[in-house]
Amino acid sequence: MGVNAILKFFLPKDRVFYQLFENVAEELVKMGDKLREVVREPDFDKRGRLIKEIEDMEHVNDDFTHQIFTELGKNFITPFDREDIHYLASSLDDIADYIYASAKKINFYRVNPDDIGIQKMGDLIALGCVQVHKAVTELRNMKNMRQITDALVAINSIENQGDDIFDMSIERLFATEPDAKEVIKKREIYQVMEIVTDKCEDAANVIESIIVKYS
Repeated sequence: MGVNAILKFFLPKDRVFYQLFENVAEELVKMGDKLREVVREPDFDKRGRLIKEIEDMEHVNDDFTHQIFTELGKNFITPFDREDIHYLASSLDDIADYIYASAKKINFYRVNPDDIGIQKMGDLIALGCVQVHKAVTELRNMKNMRQITDALVAINSIENQGDDIFDMSIERLFATEPDAKEVIKKREIYQVMEIVTDKCEDAANVIESIIVKYS
C-alpha cells in the first residue's frame, strides 16, 4: 500500500474529531440562545419547557463528548495532541453542564429571572458560546488565525465582564433584597452563571495552547 493510500485511509478518522467538536460548539450556541430565552420568560411553566429543551441539548452534547473520547481511544492518528483533545472536549462539556445547571436552578428555586444581573449574565453566556463556536470552527484548517485570536480575546473580555456583573449583582442584591432566602437563591444562580463564563475561558485557553503548538 502506497503512502497516499495510507494517508487516505487515516484522514477520515482524523477529521472526525473536527466534526465532533464543531457539533458540540453548535449545540452550545443553541443552548446559549435558549438560556437567554429562559431568563426573559416570566411564565414558570413556559420556562420549564425551555429548560427541558436545554436538558435535551445537554444530553446531545454528552453523546458527542462520549464519541470524542471513544474515537480518541481507538484512533492512532489525531489532529493534535491527545491530551489537548481530552482537555478541549472536557472544557466544552463543562460549558454545557453549567448552562443547564443555570437554567435548572432558576425554576428549582422558583426565582423570578426578571433581574438585570441574571439577564445580563444570560446575554454574556450566549455571546461566549458564539465566540467559542467561531474559534472551534477555525481549528479545522487554522488558516484564519486572526479570527481565532479575535474570538479568544472576546471570550477573555466576556469572562471579565462576567466577573464585574457578578460583583455588581451581589452588591445590589445585599443592598436591596430584604428576604434572606431570595438573597441565597439569587446569589447561587449568579455564581453558576458566572462559572459558565469561566468555562468558556477554559476552552479558549485550551484552543490557544493548540494554535501555539500547531500554527
